[in-house]
Amino acid sequence: MEYNENRPQKPALDKRSAMLKAESYCAYQERAQQEVRNKLYEWGLHQQDTESIITELILTNFLNEERFAASYVSGKFNIKRWGKIKIKQGLKLKKVPEKMIIKALSKIDYDDYLAAILAAAEKKSASITEKDPYKRKNKLITYLMGRGFEINVISEVLKDNQLI
Repeated sequence: MEYNENRPQKPALDKRSAMLKAESYCAYQERAQQEVRNKLYEWGLHQQDTESIITELILTNFLNEERFAASYVSGKFNIKRWGKIKIKQGLKLKKVPEKMIIKALSKIDYDDYLAAILAAAEKKSASITEKDPYKRKNKLITYLMGRGFEINVISEVLKDNQLI
């Protein structure tokens, strides 16, 4: 963002009002620590104030990384129907620790996961106009991998349901 002399600069928030604003930000929706940290920097706070606010938010349970990871996984799988690979990447981008990612992903029911792959495969298969069976299979697998599903699980589901 460029500095513009004509536009007055917004003063940085003081620590108390930043804390109240951050509490409201976290209460609205589960957040990752990194999201809150970025928002506090955006509001003009310095590192020391930012870290003390994050610590306070964790102590008051406004910010809980484990709860965020579970919520993120649940939403991305149940609503968007993403696969584990895509969900894991999203959590890594939000700087969620690996242990928490693994724990949150383990909450996905395996049968529901297989059902999600099958549903996506059946829906996509109906829309593929390709006649060559090899190209058709390739398009289907590429689509499912793009949704974040693992190749070995995709193959298993497609074989078990005679989709390839």
